[in-house]
Amino acid sequence: MDFTIEDIKEIMETFHRQNLGSLKLSQGDFCLKLEGCKTEQVVAAAAAQPAPPAFSEAEESAPQYTGNVVASPIVGTFYAAPAPDKEPFVGVGQQVQKGDVLFIIESMKLMNEVTSEFSGAVTKILVENGQGVEYGQPILCIE
Repeated sequence: MDFTIEDIKEIMETFHRQNLGSLKLSQGDFCLKLEGCKTEQVVAAAAAQPAPPAFSEAEESAPQYTGNVVASPIVGTFYAAPAPDKEPFVGVGQQVQKGDVLFIIESMKLMNEVTSEFSGAVTKILVENGQGVEYGQPILCIE
C-alpha cells in the first residue's frame, strides 16, 4: 500500500482529533512518526523554559499566561489566515467554540489546521503571521 499526501493528512488529522500520544507507521522505506501534546503538558513546559534576559527585576520570570494556552503541535510557520488575502481565523476578543479552526501551521509544505480544544474568548495572540514556531510554543490564549 502506498501513502498519498491526502492519506498522510487524514492520518495526522485523525491523530490530532483523537488526542493520541504517539503513533509510528512504517512501510518499506516510508516511516511516519507522530507525537502529540496535551495543553496541560505545554503549559508546564512553557513555565520550565528559561526567561529572556531581564531589563528590570519585574521582568525576571518567564511569561505567565492566563486561561487556556493553545500551543503549536509541530515545528513550522504560523499563519493566522487561510490565505494572504483572507481574514484571520480569529482575533483578540473573538468568541470561539471547541472545534473551531484557530490558525494554520505549515510544516514540510503541508498546511495543518489547528482547532480549539476550548470554548471561550481569545485573549492574546502571541506570535506574528508568518513567524516560525517551535513544537509546544504558546500561540494564543483562550479564556
